[in-house]
Amino acid sequence: MARFTLPRDIYHGKGALEALKTFTGKKAMICVGGGSMQRFGFLDKAEAYLREAGMEVERIEGIEPDPSVETVMKGAAKMQEFQPDWIIAMGGGSPIDAAKAMWIKYEYPEVTFEDMCKVFGLPKLRTKAHFCAISSTSGTATEVTAFSIITDYNKGIKYPIADFEITPDVAIVDPDLAETMPRKLVAHTGMDAMTHSVEAYVSTANSDFTDPLAIHAIEMIMNDLIPSYNGDVAARDRMHNAQCLAGMAFSNALLGIVHSMAHKTGAAFADCGAHIIHGAANAMYLPKVIAFNAKDETARKRYAKIVDYMGITRRDASDDEKVRDLIEYLRGMSDELNIPHCIKNYGADSYPADIGFVPEDVFLARLPEIAKNAIADACTGSNPRRPSQREMEELLKCCYYDTEVDF
Repeated sequence: MARFTLPRDIYHGKGALEALKTFTGKKAMICVGGGSMQRFGFLDKAEAYLREAGMEVERIEGIEPDPSVETVMKGAAKMQEFQPDWIIAMGGGSPIDAAKAMWIKYEYPEVTFEDMCKVFGLPKLRTKAHFCAISSTSGTATEVTAFSIITDYNKGIKYPIADFEITPDVAIVDPDLAETMPRKLVAHTGMDAMTHSVEAYVSTANSDFTDPLAIHAIEMIMNDLIPSYNGDVAARDRMHNAQCLAGMAFSNALLGIVHSMAHKTGAAFADCGAHIIHGAANAMYLPKVIAFNAKDETARKRYAKIVDYMGITRRDASDDEKVRDLIEYLRGMSDELNIPHCIKNYGADSYPADIGFVPEDVFLARLPEIAKNAIADACTGSNPRRPSQREMEELLKCCYYDTEVDF
């Protein structure tokens, strides 16, 4: 038996934010990030709609990118004080992910962060509040997923919280919000969405329910990501739908080791001056992981089927040729989006650099621990090929040096 879970309601299309007027309740807590929702007027609109619905409204503002355990605990304490019956999370993946974790702690104050990280081990939520997620970026799809990523800065590790209990009750997918994204964010979130789609399609948990979502998302991203990056507003609107479809797919089919590696390298070199941004990490690692997974016959055939749908090579080409062409196509997308191909050339600003911000000796010294943590990540279990410690270390080296995966 398998399970397929989505928000009960998904409001989509321009002006979908107005759905907040229809909510019923007494108190709403709005959780937002660094200010773009305020700057572009969406935060005030959301608050006005909720007040029109008869609710008292308070805010948790300033949730940082890659939200910390400490931010989650502080936000949950504010919720305990205010006692909302609706939690409204607005913005990119960070404020929505943080608000999901705050929601758990608000409903169950005795739960520890370690308890939250037990995969599909959460108690029943919605005893105090329902949850609405409003996405402003076109990539994480956390508005429709059973996942949240929280960073423990003391350990330098990003932890995924995974449980269908944190799938939002309502998702609002309004492209007006996504039109405000800067180009770099378009690139990174777009490649995150592409990775979600590809990993969901080859995951060991894929199904007839997730495959159509993953494939259609790939087709849309293929057609619309580069134009969106280059300023095509209609393409950007379509990308907002595409990333949501990708989210529906991976929330139910799960992911693979591209995400395991991205989670465990993202904050691992923060003391060197920067993070490896999640979407950029996915873009760098995905071609290497495809080459690794394609040694498995079932995965190779699934990648070849993706290529058939994309139409980027001859249908009578061998599966190996199709895998090679898929890898080259994805690397070409990274070139057009100004994303480097490897950690060695990943600059502190996320752009390609002759010498990246992660020194080789630091990378090699931390490699065994990063590999061990990546294998233990929640996303590894559904990857089509299970890497050993040695294979994960070698794969991460390929991602550092941009060398061929031949094992």
